[in-house]
Amino acid sequence: MTNSIKTRYSSHPEDFKKYQTSEIREKFLIEDLFISDKISGVYSMEDRLMIGGIHPVNSPLELKSVDQLKAENFLDRREIGIINIGSNTIIEVGDETIELGHREALYIGRGIKKVVFHPSKTGSTFLYFNSAPAHKTYPTKKITRKDAEVVTLGSLENSNHRTIYKLLVNSVVKTCQLQMGMTELKPGSVWNTMPAHTHDRRMEAYFYFDLKEENVVSHYMGQPEETRHIWIKNHQAVISPVWSIHSGAGTSNYTFIWGMAGENLDYGDMDTVKPSELK
Repeated sequence: MTNSIKTRYSSHPEDFKKYQTSEIREKFLIEDLFISDKISGVYSMEDRLMIGGIHPVNSPLELKSVDQLKAENFLDRREIGIINIGSNTIIEVGDETIELGHREALYIGRGIKKVVFHPSKTGSTFLYFNSAPAHKTYPTKKITRKDAEVVTLGSLENSNHRTIYKLLVNSVVKTCQLQMGMTELKPGSVWNTMPAHTHDRRMEAYFYFDLKEENVVSHYMGQPEETRHIWIKNHQAVISPVWSIHSGAGTSNYTFIWGMAGENLDYGDMDTVKPSELK
């Protein structure tokens, strides 16, 4: 099969406090997102977000339904957001052919029956995706970095100078519940999402890339008063439940993609935690 999606169940914050390192990694870290000629990833019970990678090498890959959905087509009851972190590639969406460039995003709404991903003719195809349940159909839309809502935050003095590209947010494209974007850290900065925050209205997933082989990110999660960390390498993702902070610091600057699903489409809906309050 070209589609390989595994299920991850939800965890209670009180149970999380007792997890060993191996349990934290097993339940929240997604290590192998890009497998040659496969669509692979995780179906999380946290707001039923699907997190995955698409890596066509020798032939095109079609987005087919998986066992968890019990549906004829993948998008019968879902929407999907795709961000290209590889070379320019072609995606067929129904009768439409779309060229998706490096660091461009594509939103595909509920009800599209055929989606095909082609290997790049100029390099390697690496497509990261998030998919969430959808109650309504919204049109397919390609989003470039010029289309994005862009915000620059932080400072080099605090090691967190970064630019946020809000790609799939309601000010840019209509979605049911899915939101996605990309944050680039400037050279010399290593901290993301600091001050940290939580949001009970939606879960989140982070996907880290632009890391050289010798570099890593220490990703922090857990309730603000009871935090833990996971060491993450390039092209790996981490699931963040609604009760958890989601922050990190790397041994170099890097880029990460954030994706959210849940109750509220207001990007600013978050409960900020002062760094001095973290434990």
